[in-house]
Amino acid sequence: MSGSYDRPTGPPTLDPRRTRHGHDFDTGPVTQPPTHVSQRPRPPPHSHAATGQARPRPRRTDPSQINAPIVPAGSVTGRSLTLVITIMCFLACLTAGAVYMMNQSASAWLRDIASEVTVQIEACDRPDVDKLVADVASFLAAQPGIATVRPLSVADATQLLEPWLGQSDALRALPIPRLVALEVDRNAPAELDGLRQTLKERFNGVTLDDHRRWQQQIRTITRSFALGGLAILVLVGAATTAIIISATRSAMASNREIVEVLHFVGATDRFIAREFERHFLRLGVRAGIVGAIWAMLVFLAMPTVMELLGGGAVTLAEIRRLVGIATLDAPGYFLLGIVVLVIAALCMLTSRIGVYRILNVRQ
Repeated sequence: MSGSYDRPTGPPTLDPRRTRHGHDFDTGPVTQPPTHVSQRPRPPPHSHAATGQARPRPRRTDPSQINAPIVPAGSVTGRSLTLVITIMCFLACLTAGAVYMMNQSASAWLRDIASEVTVQIEACDRPDVDKLVADVASFLAAQPGIATVRPLSVADATQLLEPWLGQSDALRALPIPRLVALEVDRNAPAELDGLRQTLKERFNGVTLDDHRRWQQQIRTITRSFALGGLAILVLVGAATTAIIISATRSAMASNREIVEVLHFVGATDRFIAREFERHFLRLGVRAGIVGAIWAMLVFLAMPTVMELLGGGAVTLAEIRRLVGIATLDAPGYFLLGIVVLVIAALCMLTSRIGVYRILNVRQ
């Protein structure tokens, strides 16, 4: 028929100009569904859909790894460094505690010596020596600033000489001087120089000893021990500083890539140094507490150890005279706490200075 439109009898064809990436801009995506079930795509044999297993969930990042420190505890310092710092703090606490106990004992000695005065009466061929001792005691009791007056007998004076001369009947034949022990009032002490001159003028052969020479010797010995303890503390501090500097250099070398990345992203030297400070501060506190506890146990066990080693009552008495009761009081334990804080602060400051020096050298 003329003028009629004949429909195409074959399959539809697509104009390449109207398609792009398999899509027809008029009819949508160009797909041909499979005519049979066997022609459908199958999943790979090892996929979860083929095996029937559940699809694994994506792994979550551990928050502790996100906030992990720049200086890991295990990679920078091991047990050896912690042990060395503990030993250093133990020695420092032991030295500080020993010096403190000796100082306390010396102070007690000085207080006792300063409050006690001895009056010596020569007994060379004097038949009235007992009457002279009574007169001197009565005169001293009436003086202002004198708390108590106690005359010593011949037996008491002989007992004072037995540690040097031993027990012998010859001591009774010797002209042993008679002694009068005085206790000075600590609130309003007497004028000892004037009292000495008065006794010398009023009584013949009577002298007053205020133990100034012994006080000076005790002060000298105490200062010597204090200087020796201070020298030991300085050496311990120097050794700790050298150890921390070496550990800081090792830490910087092992974390060099991390430090470079931090510098690349804009981290400052102060931020990096702060990480090292925190690490070594925790290390110093932890090791210092352990060292201080061991030092406390040594002070507490010292009397028992002396008894086990064969020291009797005399040995323990001599130790108590030398260093007091051989144990620390509350201020002594507080002093050990200060030593722990000093060791921790030394570790922190040393690591900070070491990190700054290493970073400045690299720049």
